[in-house]
Amino acid sequence: MGFQQHGNRELGLSAIALGSKNEYKRMHSELPEGDDDVLQQEARRNSTRKYVIACATFASLNNVLLGYDVGVMSGAVIFIKEDLKISEVKEEFLVGILSVISLLGSLGGGRTSDIIGRKWTMAIAAVIFQMGSLIMTLAPSFSMLMVGRFLAGVGIGFGGLIAPIYIAEISPNTSRGFLTTFPEIFINLGILLGYVSNYAFSGFSAHINWRIMLAVGILPSVFIGFALFIIPESPRWLVMQNRIEEARSVLLKTNESDSEVEERLAEIQQAAGLANGENYEEKPVWYELMFPSPSLRRMMITGIGIQCFQQISGIDATVYYSPEIFKAAGIEDNSKLLAATVAVGVTKTVFILVAIVLIDKKGRRPLLFVSTIGMTICLFGIGVSLSLFSQGSFVIALAIVLVCGNVAFFSVGLGPVCWVLTSEIFPLRVRAQASSLGAVGNRVCSGLVAMSFLSVSRAITVGGAFFVFAAISSLAIVFVYVLVPETKGKSLEQIEHMFKNEHERQGSEMELGDVEVQQLVQDKTILTD
Repeated sequence: MGFQQHGNRELGLSAIALGSKNEYKRMHSELPEGDDDVLQQEARRNSTRKYVIACATFASLNNVLLGYDVGVMSGAVIFIKEDLKISEVKEEFLVGILSVISLLGSLGGGRTSDIIGRKWTMAIAAVIFQMGSLIMTLAPSFSMLMVGRFLAGVGIGFGGLIAPIYIAEISPNTSRGFLTTFPEIFINLGILLGYVSNYAFSGFSAHINWRIMLAVGILPSVFIGFALFIIPESPRWLVMQNRIEEARSVLLKTNESDSEVEERLAEIQQAAGLANGENYEEKPVWYELMFPSPSLRRMMITGIGIQCFQQISGIDATVYYSPEIFKAAGIEDNSKLLAATVAVGVTKTVFILVAIVLIDKKGRRPLLFVSTIGMTICLFGIGVSLSLFSQGSFVIALAIVLVCGNVAFFSVGLGPVCWVLTSEIFPLRVRAQASSLGAVGNRVCSGLVAMSFLSVSRAITVGGAFFVFAAISSLAIVFVYVLVPETKGKSLEQIEHMFKNEHERQGSEMELGDVEVQQLVQDKTILTD
């Protein structure tokens, strides 16, 4: 996967030629001056690559917290029920409330990041989550556990929203998809760590083990404090604050050539000029979101829609309640249940690597099609295996394979691409707050699924619930085909123009230049007539 920028292909060819002809030459003795310039450019390219990857990595640390909580609670709740003697309704409430509460963080996170910046919003998220985790760890009762859960949810809402936006705003065009998958990678890593924690500490007494499991979740947030001294502020936010030289300084570290820095800065300044009211008649952001223009309406339908489909297709039911699924298949021993969930976590984490490799090569839409079609098949298969066959080793093996298949297909497309698209498609002026609405939709749907799965599965069986998820996942295929465009290789500003052009069809592979040529031809025809 490359960080090669548009307009630098000649440089890339020169670098290849240099590597083949001058493999054993000394850098500062026998090389011609032109080759020395190429080596300097190559050194800058390598430096830029490392710097941007470091920024994306540190910005994604908050997402480990979200993933860890999702993974660890699936096992911890078994022992919380035993220790605190809570009912099944309280269990559903405990598991699902995090997603519902996190929407408060998502709603506040967009506005907060516009005021104090993307970087410091991530810091606030880490502090709030640490407080919540500490309260949950020491909670003597269900009520105190819910207080900690409330704070943790707000922190996760803040962090989960802002990381993809920040990464999209600092990334080069050709590697933006790859880098914006980092938050999803870290969510998957967190889920895996949560499952491993469940298995590792399950041998302790029920009064102690779930507290240790939750306490471990505090550790990732400690590293976020260190990250704040490494990562810069978003250049697009800096331009919005009229801090142009600071924005240029950041772009010099994240782009491979000075000419490209100036080009990107000019695009951002133009977008920020519009964003600061030149063409908006000083309308507040909330007004634009409540009464959107046709292009913004299309963006919101696409962004919020894909966020909702990510959750109502049942991924949180699969992850949170995988022990219940395997129990329905016939596994009874708690340690074996938790061991099976580790297999799910490993699969979900490994297959995100496929998305990393392909998202900037094949594009967003192909991955979404593969993902939604594969998920539909696996979800339907889970329903069939749990409904039509008796419990036994065959059904257990089939259930494990299909659950792992479902999370694998999710990780290939719908999981990471959802956040990539949401961070790309909105204009600079409304990006943070429009993305927060998408995150709210995501969290509400996640909460509804998590808080209702046990009740629904009791009413129509676990297999019946997965037939419903399969039907919803099939609708996601249609949604992607009709409404999701391809954004691969385009700058954030070009994507905005793509939505604004009413002749640009969803899913078209046309580049911006092609759209402009088409418009010129149409204008000429009108003049001729």
